[in-house]
Amino acid sequence: MNTPMNVETQRPEDIYANCREIVLDDVAASDVLQIGIGAFAPLKGFLGEADYLSVCASMRLSNGELWPIPVTLPVSEKIAVGLTIGERIRLVLDDGLFVAGMVVTDVYRPDLEMEADSVYGTTDTSHPGVKRLFERGSVYLGGPVEVYQTIVDPEFEAYFRTPRECRVEFQKRGWKTIVGFQTRNPIHRAHEYIQKCALETVDALFIHPLVGPTKADDVPAPVRMRAYRAILENYYPRERTYFSVLMSAMRYAGPKEAVLHALVRKNYGCTHFIVGRDHAGVGNFYGTYDAQKLLLNIPAEDLGIIPMCFDHAFYCRSCGGMATTKTCPHPDEDHTVLSGTKVRKMLAEGIAPPPEFSRPEVVRVLMEYYQNENQ
Repeated sequence: MNTPMNVETQRPEDIYANCREIVLDDVAASDVLQIGIGAFAPLKGFLGEADYLSVCASMRLSNGELWPIPVTLPVSEKIAVGLTIGERIRLVLDDGLFVAGMVVTDVYRPDLEMEADSVYGTTDTSHPGVKRLFERGSVYLGGPVEVYQTIVDPEFEAYFRTPRECRVEFQKRGWKTIVGFQTRNPIHRAHEYIQKCALETVDALFIHPLVGPTKADDVPAPVRMRAYRAILENYYPRERTYFSVLMSAMRYAGPKEAVLHALVRKNYGCTHFIVGRDHAGVGNFYGTYDAQKLLLNIPAEDLGIIPMCFDHAFYCRSCGGMATTKTCPHPDEDHTVLSGTKVRKMLAEGIAPPPEFSRPEVVRVLMEYYQNENQ
């Protein structure tokens, strides 16, 4: 879908006709989309050096506004040579399609070790976010971005909505309180349980899965979409549930990414945001509830959205239903808890995870995918 945005009297093709081209990688391309549609508000472009250093040091832009993770445009030393402050550049996709223009206000060399430690809490390259950080360019370009085309993968076009479109829809439906849910995984019973607990106290649930760049062993977005459709059609109240996709890159930055996810959902019109165990985490890099602690320590007037924090949920055979450590008195051996690694192994071997872990409609979608992958 090619939708003109920010159209001026003079055509963008003319304004940027003879400008140097910068080819966006998949992360930068997704960031341009989020900037263009307002999902990354208050950002108007890629961070200049002052904002970059401020965000790394304090989770705030240089003007004091809350922002947890640097959104930057890395390029190689070779590309950076000759760029001048005030120069206009064309931002293009890898197929050459012109999507945005930018005025360069900053050209600077970041301290990647410092950035990794600040954002991810580690410089270990076994962390996928750190690895990607070190593999991208060694020079950053900062400046305001004018987005002229939003490019949405046809696979997800039917489910793509801008923040403004969602806010209008929520208002039209008369919803005053909306809780957002972020995921990069299929929805299993524990997710469903905390979503519905949250839904008991608000007007509506906004399920907003991330379908941008993720790591290689995550369940592919098209497969997850089939699983989302299956569970939504059978187990959620349609009049109180809204579904859309977030075409943003996953950074795996744990607590700081949880803050980013909350701010994005605020921009989409949510009043509340679900934070479960190890939100946006990977491996053992973050504590189980580190994301919740960080969000709850941010002043409410700065965050602008209410975190709804949940303990780890599971099926308890003695309780005969879903529970958390807050509500269940029974020992661990009574709980159905499966790791992602174990679930993937079961699916690849044609073994269906138990219904206490995942709805059968979701299991069928995932088993079909993993069995095809392993043939």
